Amino acid sequence: MDPRIDVVTLAVADLERSLQFYREGLGLESSGVIATEYVGDEVTPAGAIVLFELQGGLILALYPRTELAKDAGVPLGSAQSGEFSIGHAVPSREDVDAVLARAEAAGATLTDRPHDRPWGIYSGYFRDPDGHLWEILWNPRLRRA
Repeated sequence: MDPRIDVVTLAVADLERSLQFYREGLGLESSGVIATEYVGDEVTPAGAIVLFELQGGLILALYPRTELAKDAGVPLGSAQSGEFSIGHAVPSREDVDAVLARAEAAGATLTDRPHDRPWGIYSGYFRDPDGHLWEILWNPRLRRA
């Protein structure tokens, strides 16, 4: 296996709400909900999905929780958060504050206001409307952001 990740899929409760949060709220570009012609049933997952092409070729996908469970062949469980976070590095401390403010204005819940961490970064956290945890961070040792 090559050391890379190509797609991160977030399970969401409401595809349109999540599309609005990420596209209008955070400014990520997407053509909207696609693959609606693939209608699922009790066993076969529906195809409706939202894709965002991120820098470096990474794809952020939003997929209904029910359909992701069917597609992966796992039981649909209760939504959980806090078991992992998605990190978004920005070029400055001010950008951390700005992205967190934008996320909050779009409906995110700030879980940890930005502050200096003992290991040398400045960061804060928010949860998207489905509870997915995002860390917005500035690391002076990172050249790319």
